[in-house]
Amino acid sequence: MYIKIKRFADMLLAIAGLVVLSPVFIILCVAIKFDSRGPILFKQKRVSLNKNHFYILKFRTMKIDTPKDTPTHLLENPEQYITSVGKFLRKTSLDELPQIWNIFVGEMSIIGPRPALWNQYDLITERDKYGANNVLPGLTGWAQINGRDELPIELKAKLDGEYVRKIGIWMDAKCFVRTIASVIKSEGVIEGGTGAKEKKKVVTS
Repeated sequence: MYIKIKRFADMLLAIAGLVVLSPVFIILCVAIKFDSRGPILFKQKRVSLNKNHFYILKFRTMKIDTPKDTPTHLLENPEQYITSVGKFLRKTSLDELPQIWNIFVGEMSIIGPRPALWNQYDLITERDKYGANNVLPGLTGWAQINGRDELPIELKAKLDGEYVRKIGIWMDAKCFVRTIASVIKSEGVIEGGTGAKEKKKVVTS
């Protein structure tokens, strides 16, 4: 029952977000277009519910010659690819705003595990252990507010699994409120050197 309520709430909030934030969208579109060559939006194949694929939308923050389908943390010196406006967008997480459309059409939820790249097989496999591939991915989630880019894959998957076990209105509300605080503080945002599998044992609380 809660999943149906959650989906209905996602749609309402997505519609409200598209309307209220439309001036912000326009300003950012103009800024991106004037800052560097290339499209305004960036599309990338990601993993959705039950490991189906979809194309996530983001404001483009990197130059058009950036290697495609490669996580930022695997790029050598990722800073060289990030545009001037892109640095601001990534630091403030404003690059994620176009995902409101992904939420509206049902490819994502507001709260859930962040969608893995289609070729992040290690993360996808780890999430299978906890059933975290069996819920809609989210704009933000439990792992996001507990480390974000700083987390090794094993811990990220465990936190995603914890979200799945505790999914409900209280868990979603907690993720939403703490996400706002994390974004304001720019917590856990690291360009490069993160997101790899950790060989040593990871213990969660």
